[in-house]
Amino acid sequence: DLPGWRLPLFRLNAVRASHFLPSLILLLAGLAAAYVRDLSVFFTSLFNVLPTLVLLLGGAYCAVYRRQRELFMMLTVYIAYYLLDTQTDFYRDHGRVREDAAVIFHLVCLLLPALFGLYGAWQERTHLLQDMVARGAVLFAVGTSTIIAIYLGQNQGEKANSLFSQNIVLLTCVGLTITVLVFVFLEPFAVLLGAKGELLDYAVRYGRILMLALPPFALQNMFQSFFVTAEKPLLGFWFTVGAGCTNMVLDVVMVGMLHWGVEGAAVATLISQLVGGVLPVFYFIDHGNTSRLHLCRTQFYGRVLWDACINGSSELMTNLSMSLVNILYNFQLLRLAGENGVAAYGVIMYAAFLFVAVFVGYAVGSAPIVSFHYGARNHAEVHNLYRKSLRLIAVVAVTLTLASMFIIPCVARIFVGYDAELLALTSRAFRLYALSFLIMGFNVYASSFFTALGDGVTSALISFLRTLAFQVIAILLLPLLLGIDGIWLAVTAAELAALAVSAAMLLTKDKVFHYRKA
Repeated sequence: DLPGWRLPLFRLNAVRASHFLPSLILLLAGLAAAYVRDLSVFFTSLFNVLPTLVLLLGGAYCAVYRRQRELFMMLTVYIAYYLLDTQTDFYRDHGRVREDAAVIFHLVCLLLPALFGLYGAWQERTHLLQDMVARGAVLFAVGTSTIIAIYLGQNQGEKANSLFSQNIVLLTCVGLTITVLVFVFLEPFAVLLGAKGELLDYAVRYGRILMLALPPFALQNMFQSFFVTAEKPLLGFWFTVGAGCTNMVLDVVMVGMLHWGVEGAAVATLISQLVGGVLPVFYFIDHGNTSRLHLCRTQFYGRVLWDACINGSSELMTNLSMSLVNILYNFQLLRLAGENGVAAYGVIMYAAFLFVAVFVGYAVGSAPIVSFHYGARNHAEVHNLYRKSLRLIAVVAVTLTLASMFIIPCVARIFVGYDAELLALTSRAFRLYALSFLIMGFNVYASSFFTALGDGVTSALISFLRTLAFQVIAILLLPLLLGIDGIWLAVTAAELAALAVSAAMLLTKDKVFHYRKA
């Protein structure tokens, strides 16, 4: 026998009937619900998104808690589901199996179980950072700017500068790597997505030039957080405005006057990203200015980088959730309102972003200030920021909601004034959607506030529930009760449920961070 090795044996006398009771209740409830006609639509819609939802949720928590073995096992199961689901859908639609059915069958029955067993036997690594690659400009920016602000509050300026420099170098390397890969494989990837003929030609010509803008684009996103941390938010604003104006002017010149087509549009975007992503590098190199952050010689801070990824996981979760939720919105709208519903949703998303940006801008802008004072153990100022922020958000929320009711008809008329029916649908939908502005700001601030305090898990929980879990439930259930109006009210219902979670977290976490009392 191997020392320390014991094979766990199954004991029949340890089994109790109560062990199967929860599963039995769920099974009976599912069978009963299957006979309710309205709920069958709900379960059909839920089945389409549930595997992906489980993968996102489970994968996020596996990554947070350093369970890479379970993460890869989940990916293996999801691949099997995806392959079999594709075969089943094809057979249902065409009445015959696909040509690759035999290969897929052997893959799912032989290779994937072997791969699953391999991951199950693969022992957990103690250093997850060596096995997992941290990715995402927003993830880096939010997480590291919080940690850097805490170091500045603790008067550790040199370490803050070194960490800041590390992330600029690391993000540049990641951006260049992705650029090379996409540049090489862009054409087959576009074909895989369905592009062909003239569309494929446009996609390749535009995409290869645009990919050159990826590294400066990532840097521009990161610098927006770091400008606030460096106590230069106005300078970050002007760099963003400069990049946007450069893009607009060059679009007119290169596309409208010089007639360079898609290449002109891509070059205009590339130059604008150089303005927003490369010019700030020269500012931070200059040690003679008054910035709190400067580029310098650096080293690799593996543990700090991992903490930054965990701390920025809420922003990653928000961005991942948006894609899935938008797909679900479009699916439900096509089913209930057809193309007009999708068109109205597109208008609402563009217009709502102008209102949501107010809350996001304040939350992101105030987070480094909270981090700085928390790092300096200045709890009185953290309490002051917390109290005044909630009051300000309450006033702004009411103001934006009332303003949106008057602005909505004008905005809708600009986009869909050519169709009276679509205009009426969009105006009513926007008024229902705008009710979420009363609540949204508090949840956005709560998530950003916990990120600023270094509690990325709580921040990610609020973001996940607000942007994914509660919205998916509301989008699937409310239309069964309220019809098309249920879709427009789904975001309000999700924000209301998330507000309860945010309030509970703000009350309970005060015992750890002490922000409710001066």
